[in-house]
Amino acid sequence: MRFILELNYFNHSEMKFQIINKIILIAVPLISLSGCLNYYQETKLYTDGSGYMKIDYWMLLPDRESIDFVDKLGIFNPDSIRNQFKTPFSTIENVEVYKDTTDSTTHAIIEFSFSHIDSLNKSKTFSDYHFTFTHSPGGLILFTQFIPPVTTGFGIDASAYTVTYKYIFPGDIITHNAHNVSGRTLTWEYKLSEIGGGKTLSVTFRPFKLKETPAWIYMLSGFVLVVVIYFLFRKRKN
Repeated sequence: MRFILELNYFNHSEMKFQIINKIILIAVPLISLSGCLNYYQETKLYTDGSGYMKIDYWMLLPDRESIDFVDKLGIFNPDSIRNQFKTPFSTIENVEVYKDTTDSTTHAIIEFSFSHIDSLNKSKTFSDYHFTFTHSPGGLILFTQFIPPVTTGFGIDASAYTVTYKYIFPGDIITHNAHNVSGRTLTWEYKLSEIGGGKTLSVTFRPFKLKETPAWIYMLSGFVLVVVIYFLFRKRKN
């Protein structure tokens, strides 16, 4: 996935963008990062197109040399990550970076909500992912997300990297091209070598009438139930 492999999204100028990209392609095999780069994206969508997304990407950093090199790039810097995902249409809920000592991997976790999935197209990170959320005849909604092609080289084994996309949809699934389905939850998983010229996630679903059941409905129902029980007991005593 370009977001992970190029790593240049976290730079602040076009010149730095190009230079860092070349450095990464050459340096990755040299610092033993090959085969240890993964990306996981989980998204919950609502019927109005808004939603919540959690991203976890990680790589193996087995020695001090590789850690120092990656630290200079800023891809595991919370401030850089926050700036990369910040848009007028989204709210950053959490950014966390941690090292897993059990397998020597370093993780970055980003959680944010967005006003509409289409708005992510305006962010630097997702500018080439072409999210769509289109209402079609019959009350159906068509959702798509493009996964852009990945350029690898210099001995990088693209078959060793994985990208995973998990979506929870607010309705009944009609058609899809997901690899795994569990109720309203669909999952796609690719090796980078399988992406080729790009892949498109596609789902057609029939949305529920409500975005989700508001909490106040449960509270009101509980209150009504308490009142009914109270009067029933009172009437029985009389």
